[in-house]
Amino acid sequence: MARRLERFCSPGKGNGLRALQRVKPGELLWKAEPFAYTVSKKGRGSACENCFSRKQSLLRCSRCKVAKYCDARCQKQAWPEHKRECLCLRSCQPRIPADSVRLVGRVIFKLVSKTSPWLFVFVLSDIKEMSEEMKEGLGHLKEMLQLYLQEESEDVSRLMSGLDLLHLFAKVSSQSVFFQGC
Repeated sequence: MARRLERFCSPGKGNGLRALQRVKPGELLWKAEPFAYTVSKKGRGSACENCFSRKQSLLRCSRCKVAKYCDARCQKQAWPEHKRECLCLRSCQPRIPADSVRLVGRVIFKLVSKTSPWLFVFVLSDIKEMSEEMKEGLGHLKEMLQLYLQEESEDVSRLMSGLDLLHLFAKVSSQSVFFQGC
């Protein structure tokens, strides 16, 4: 089977995919699972944290009381991803961190949980190209993340020494995809 897509890098714009053959309307070209995800503040309370289904009544996590699920099955499926986040969410109550803080936290938990060395490479615009205002905003998010992760500090500190949180926030922000309700 011939290759149908190719990845390319556009200087100053980042990575992209392009078709190498004619594509029919509606044809599936690419399918991938997200590395990390979270329900936005707007969707919290109406969308399941696991499957994103919208329902009137969702079951709330009995520990953190923030995450909500369709049913016990969804909650059980989500537990490996939610376990560490749950501890952090409980520690900062009654406040709930910004969506980007929760998302970067989930990225970090995933990196820490990998038993084999994990390549975590982003090819993105350089943080030097950001305005001072944007850098300052990311700096505030970085401080919020450090407070959020303090309950998980032992495992996370192993990773943090080699990780520039400001760059991670910039990269996650530029690579985030937001889905609106169905």
